Amino acid sequence: MRSQTITLVDTTAWLFGGCDDKESSRDVFCFDTEIMQWTRPDTTGETPPPSRGHTATLVNRNIVVYGGGHGSTYHDSTYVLNTITRRWSRPLVTGPTPPARRAHAAVHYQDKIYVFGGGTGMAALDDLWTLDVSDIAELHWQKLEPSGPKPNARGYHTANLIGNMMIVIGGSDGKSSFSDIWCLNLDTLRWTKLLIDKPYRRLAHSATQVGSYLFIFGGHDGDRYAQNLLLFNLATLAFEERGTLGKAPMARGYHVTLLADSRLFLFGGFDGATHFEEVHFLNAPPAYFPQVTHFDLKVPE
Repeated sequence: MRSQTITLVDTTAWLFGGCDDKESSRDVFCFDTEIMQWTRPDTTGETPPPSRGHTATLVNRNIVVYGGGHGSTYHDSTYVLNTITRRWSRPLVTGPTPPARRAHAAVHYQDKIYVFGGGTGMAALDDLWTLDVSDIAELHWQKLEPSGPKPNARGYHTANLIGNMMIVIGGSDGKSSFSDIWCLNLDTLRWTKLLIDKPYRRLAHSATQVGSYLFIFGGHDGDRYAQNLLLFNLATLAFEERGTLGKAPMARGYHVTLLADSRLFLFGGFDGATHFEEVHFLNAPPAYFPQVTHFDLKVPE
C-alpha cells in the first residue's frame, strides 16, 4: 500500500486506507509491534469511503480521520474510529468547512488538530485550520491566519509536533520539490523559516521524532526516490550524517514510519513501479533517548 495512515495506540499500529496499483481501500488492519502479527479487526458504524492521502490523528484512543480521496474524488469529511469499541462514527462538525483535500499534514495540540496544506486536485494549498476535538462527538472548524512569512502552498510534506511547535518539512506544489523547513509556534501563531546549511529536497517522505532528532526516511527529491536516512538534530537545527547497519529498505515514498519501543517501524510505500507490502524496523541506539525531555527547541524569531 501507499498513502495509507498508520496510527500507534499503545503497542498496536492501526492502518486505514491507502491504495495499490488498482484502487483505494477503506479497510482497517492492526499490527502488533510486540509479536509482529497482523490482524483484521471487525469494525462497526459508519465507515469512511475508500481513501488515500488523508490524515489520521490520535485523540486519546480515538483516531480522527480527515480528508483524503479516491481517484479524482477529494473528501472534506471527518470520521472517528474508537479503538476500544472498534466503532466508526461521523461526528457533528460545525464552523466553516475547509476545502476538500488530500496530501495535507496534521498535528494534535491542546485539544485541537492543526491541519496545514494539501491539494485539491487543481491546486496546492497553503491554508491553516484547526479542528476543535475537546468534545469528540461535536467538532468545530476554524481557519487561522498566522503572522509572518508563511510556507508556499504544498502537499506531501510532513508535520511534527515538538513542544508547542509544528515543524513542516519539504513537500511539493506539483511542480517543485521543496527543501525548506518551517516552524509554526502554536501559541503565538507565527511562522519561522529555519536557515539550513545543507538542505535536502523531499516529498512523500516520513519524519518521526526519536529523542532529540527527527528521523527522515525516503521520499522523492524531485529526480528520484531516496533510500537514505536523514537525521535532523532538534537541538542544533541541523542535519547530521549517520550510517545504518543491516539491509536498508529499497528507495520509496508514500510510506509510513512510527516509533514503538525504541524501534522505528516502516510500512509499505511506492517507488514509481512497485507498491510494497513489507514491514521493516530500525533499532534506534539508546544514546538517542536520554535527551528526549532534556533539550530545548530554540527557533530564532
